[in-house]
This record gives sequence, structure tokens and C-alpha cells, in this order.
Amino acid sequence: MTSPEPLVWRTSSFTGTGNCVEVGWPERRVAVRDSKNTSGPTIDFPRSTWAAFLAQR
Repeated sequence: MTSPEPLVWRTSSFTGTGNCVEVGWPERRVAVRDSKNTSGPTIDFPRSTWAAFLAQR
């Protein structure tokens, strides 16, 4: 069995203050974490829920 690839976290290009979230896409979900506390907890959402959230912009 092979190990899963490490999760790549992305931060918005509009971030300038350091007060933001990071987003990663493991498997079939979207993970969100605080960029100032990268070893802290994450919140995971189904991709469909994340897409609906983004559509509300």
C-alpha cells in the first residue's frame, strides 16, 4: 500500500494581513484551517458544500 501524498494548502492571493484561512483538497472533500495555527484543527466539507459556499459570493 502506498502512502497518500501530503496535502497542499493554498492561501488566497488577496491575503495581505496574515489573518486568513488556508484551503486544501484531500480526496473528495475540502479542508480549511487557520493560517496562523497550521498545526491546529481543520474543518472538512464535502466538495458540493464548498462549491455552494463559494457560489454565495
